[in-house]
Parts: sequence; C-alpha cells; structure tokens
Amino acid sequence: MNQYEIIIYWSREDGAFVAEAPELPGCAAHGPTQETALANVQDAIRLWIDTAREFGDAVPEPKGRRLIFA
Repeated sequence: MNQYEIIIYWSREDGAFVAEAPELPGCAAHGPTQETALANVQDAIRLWIDTAREFGDAVPEPKGRRLIFA
C-alpha cells in the first residue's frame, strides 16, 4: 500500500466515484464504487511514479498525514 493521501468523493457530473492523489499532480481515477475507485487510483499512482522516474522527474515524498487527537 502506498503512503500517499487519497481523497475519494462522488462526482454527480461523472456519475462515478473519483479518487485523487493530491500530492501527485493530475493523478486521479474513477469507478462505480469507492473500492473500485481506490484500486484504480492505486494503479494510477504506480504508473505516475513509474512515468516520472522514466523521464527523470522528481517524485514527491508522501507527507504521511496523521490524525492527532487532543
């Protein structure tokens, strides 16, 4: 499992769940269920990183956000 933040939401316009990896510009995927959108964006993240490395582009380190309860 990657360590990048993933945001999943329902898009009425697309009629599908959209999953975005905001730390990787333009990296997003969709699917008819949240689970499918998640699986698809995980594939997209791998492809994004592979492509960046192939072209010598920088790959951002995951921010590794945490929830802190006070």
